[in-house]
Amino acid sequence: MESIVFIKGNVNFPITLDPGVWIFDDRKVDLNTYFDEKPLEAEDHYAKEVAEHWDRERRDGARGPVNTNQNKIQYDKQELFSKSYGIPFVSFLDNSEPKEDASEVELCTSENETRTLPLEEARAGILGFSLDGKPLKDGPVHFYFGDGSNRENPIRHIVQINVK
Repeated sequence: MESIVFIKGNVNFPITLDPGVWIFDDRKVDLNTYFDEKPLEAEDHYAKEVAEHWDRERRDGARGPVNTNQNKIQYDKQELFSKSYGIPFVSFLDNSEPKEDASEVELCTSENETRTLPLEEARAGILGFSLDGKPLKDGPVHFYFGDGSNRENPIRHIVQINVK
């Protein structure tokens, strides 16, 4: 089974996605809790980080760069290998830059089935890539609606995404 997904069609930049490396992506969300929580919009999250940085600099003063080469990122292995994860589809869709007349997204499966969604509905979706800490057996990715209405039965076996 192929483990890559293509985004193509009515886009400026066709993209090839490899869900096998997403486990270390900072954009990943925990599918066990994501639909129960109200996620921060990206703009709200950015504004909150900037405000905290501004307050810290006013309070503590500006800090210069630290000249150490110890950029170590640590992950909780137990957490990585036990939870189910996905990544918001909007970041991939935005990077492909759909053309102005694009209005739909077609999800194509390895079983020769297709599901067509309005572009805005697809933007809110999540691409699931991990179930209980393991790569999907019926993948490479699943598609979850942004409201979680299909969280028990996502669109499975997605191998290609066509923007129309």
